[in-house]
Amino acid sequence: MLSDSSLTQSVTKRGIVSWMFYDWAAQPFFTVVLTFIFGPYFVSRLVDDPVLGQAAWGYTVTISGFVIALLSPVLGSIADASGSRKKWIGCFAVIQISALSLLWFAAPGSALWLPMLCVILASIAAEFSIVFNDSMMPRLISKADVGRISNTAWGLGYAGGLVALFIVLLLLAGSPTTGKTLIGLMPLFGLDPALGEDARITGPLAAVWYLIFIIPMFLFTPDTKSGLSLTNAVKTGLSELAGTLKELKQRSAMLKFLAARMLYQDGVNGLLALGGVFAAGMFGWKTVEMGIYGILLLVVAIFGCYFAGKIDTRIGSKKIVSISLVCLIIATLGIVSTGPGYTLFGLLQLSTIDGGGLFGTAAEKAYIVFGLLIGLVFGPAQASSRSYLARSVSVEEAGRFFGLYALSGRATSFLAPMAVASLTLLTDSARIGMCALIVFLVVGFIILLATPYPASDKKSETY
Repeated sequence: MLSDSSLTQSVTKRGIVSWMFYDWAAQPFFTVVLTFIFGPYFVSRLVDDPVLGQAAWGYTVTISGFVIALLSPVLGSIADASGSRKKWIGCFAVIQISALSLLWFAAPGSALWLPMLCVILASIAAEFSIVFNDSMMPRLISKADVGRISNTAWGLGYAGGLVALFIVLLLLAGSPTTGKTLIGLMPLFGLDPALGEDARITGPLAAVWYLIFIIPMFLFTPDTKSGLSLTNAVKTGLSELAGTLKELKQRSAMLKFLAARMLYQDGVNGLLALGGVFAAGMFGWKTVEMGIYGILLLVVAIFGCYFAGKIDTRIGSKKIVSISLVCLIIATLGIVSTGPGYTLFGLLQLSTIDGGGLFGTAAEKAYIVFGLLIGLVFGPAQASSRSYLARSVSVEEAGRFFGLYALSGRATSFLAPMAVASLTLLTDSARIGMCALIVFLVVGFIILLATPYPASDKKSETY
């Protein structure tokens, strides 16, 4: 078995930085398309009824999550068998870029099937690429540095999302009243906000961004080669997956970690996919408001990842994840308890007077405070989960277990948005629907507390 140091010794700094830039390349899709711009546009402007829009968006996330959960472990095992990760990332990049480009045609009042299909395909391709990218980490980075590098890369991703948001708000998205961007310019390319072009452009923007910034990873990050053909790699990968699933019965610590992550990540995914559209439906926020809200969250997210990376090596990934989950539970309770004129489920009454300008009501400001708490910790919750696993597996089994890791992040991912969507339709209340996310966060946190660190079923070590 190759040692940790021998595998990472020959990797140059440029190779590691290029690997980190994958997060920079991938994040704008999640930021400007799924969370802050196109998603809210889908709910509040593509369709006339916000409740119907949230339900349709929830089912879109559900379908993509189901496919990702089903196939990610298979692809992870194939990654170990075939060795090379880059060729798979390249294939999925073609699908993702094509699907994102087609979002331009999602004009207000048009049929929902096209944007739903495009978002589903783009989400599946993005998540499958992440399986292969994440499984490269143990071969590139020593266990001593993996927490710091993982959080730094995640923060770099948020920085990429932040820059993309600035591009949209300052250069592309015009106000529905003035037609001008935040800095008083006419939108580039003559984009018309009345036709939803300010939001629709985020698909092509994320596609071009991804195409450009994954190039360094392909050029400079070393990849593992194997003599196995694709057919043999698939056969070997499927065989190894079956063995890995049997092996989990004897690896109770790993099983607990994956079960915990399965549940709390579902809550995190739900917050990212539905938190923005919930605010858009409740307060009537448009592209500019959602974009500024996103900028605020991403700024604190970058700092959150930076400080988490600093202390991960001192207190361990488990404590970082646990603290983050407590904060997420508190913040989610806060946002679902806030409505026009009140917060904390009415225990604190707020003024309903609109002071004018952006986020003019007290309820909107309260929502932003809770949102900033989410922004501070949702990056460390995911980045330190990634380093938690990297510290718990050997290099040779990284692909298999990162495939199961992706499964654990998606196995019930269709349940959370489906629960939110169904509860929303049943009660005709988006607020009650969002309460379903709290259950996933709480149960996942409880299981995590009982999970050893590292989850290697060996004597715990401190890295």
